Amino acid sequence: MGHIQDRWYRPAQDSETGKPLLNAQGKPVLEKTELFGKGLRYKVRYLDPVGNERSKSFPDKKKRLAEDFMHKVEDEKNRGSYLDPKAGKVVLREYAQRWVASQSFEESTRELTAYRMRLHIYPHLGDKFLDGITASDVREWDRKLQDKGLAASYREVLFAHLQSVLNAAVDDEKIRKNPCNAASVRKPKAEARKIIPWTAERVHAVHEAMAERYKVTVLLGAGLGLRQGEVFGLAVDDVDFDGGEVHVQRQVKLVGNKPCFAPPKRNKTRDVPLPDSVGKALVDHMAQFPPLSVTLPWKHPGGELVTARLLVYSRERTQAWRPVFNQWTWAPALKKAGVERVPRVDGFHALRHFYASTLLDAGETVAALASYLGHADPGFTLRTYTHLMPSSKERTRRAVDGVFGPGRGDLPAAA
Repeated sequence: MGHIQDRWYRPAQDSETGKPLLNAQGKPVLEKTELFGKGLRYKVRYLDPVGNERSKSFPDKKKRLAEDFMHKVEDEKNRGSYLDPKAGKVVLREYAQRWVASQSFEESTRELTAYRMRLHIYPHLGDKFLDGITASDVREWDRKLQDKGLAASYREVLFAHLQSVLNAAVDDEKIRKNPCNAASVRKPKAEARKIIPWTAERVHAVHEAMAERYKVTVLLGAGLGLRQGEVFGLAVDDVDFDGGEVHVQRQVKLVGNKPCFAPPKRNKTRDVPLPDSVGKALVDHMAQFPPLSVTLPWKHPGGELVTARLLVYSRERTQAWRPVFNQWTWAPALKKAGVERVPRVDGFHALRHFYASTLLDAGETVAALASYLGHADPGFTLRTYTHLMPSSKERTRRAVDGVFGPGRGDLPAAA
């Protein structure tokens, strides 16, 4: 059981007998200590659940607060909910850096997460103690991000980073509650944006406008649904011309601004049907630009070296680079094709959306499309592309007419 020490006064003792002196009411007579008037008066001393001595001090005339604190600590110890008051005295920046380092992210994801936090979280909250971050701080931080003009979708990502760090602090018993989860904090949420796929005419126009060595990238994006990095990482050994399949098992990505080979997003390798038209285009492309053996580290710059005979590569006979390709190949092709580029809409990913819309229009199932696109959850595919699925109204009419149409009997009587 804890106790409260009065640092300013102590019971006086009889100088001859050594017994406590009592006043007329039978209460101990108090005398000043050498600490009288110095520092805080009351110190609550107690043992934490593992036997370490802890203390907390309170000012003069606040003995009731000291008693309440002592009873609260003992109650928490009995219920198993005790939290060391000093555990949260760690600044967010220090704790978050350790959190990022401990995650099993891919190296590129770790790098991007750390960058976002340095740029948008630490300047506002990085120097605050974990137990000092309040719901008001979170609301004010998000408001500042809004004032800077950050999109709701980006603020949503930043909020998720902060929320994850503080969730970990709760798990590590640094803080009791996560202020991001407070009822008064409204999580940023981007408005749902319906994807409007490119027309076939636009795809053809961009294909024709591309530099000759990169024309095939349009077919790999629009005809196989490959991501840009997967296009750059596709090797001739990944293409089964006889079986009519493409094995997507590699991408080129930048880690620390250095190119590396890596598995596809979320490590989800997959097989995609190879249409005859795309297969023929690949054969023609290889005749003009024979596959090039390229060696890159696996997953991160210090990873094991891996060699692949790439189908797409630069004029300098190196792997294609996303930033260089986007600036010097993709953007000029869009301009030449007469496409007024809309940021975050008319990137290389637009070809993947075209592939999805083409398959849905042809009646392909969502489950199959999710597999071809490499989505981990068909539900995500459905949510992303449901508005592109052909209307079922006409199919419903035909189905009912097939049961109750001419020669099929009369309609049932109304209930």
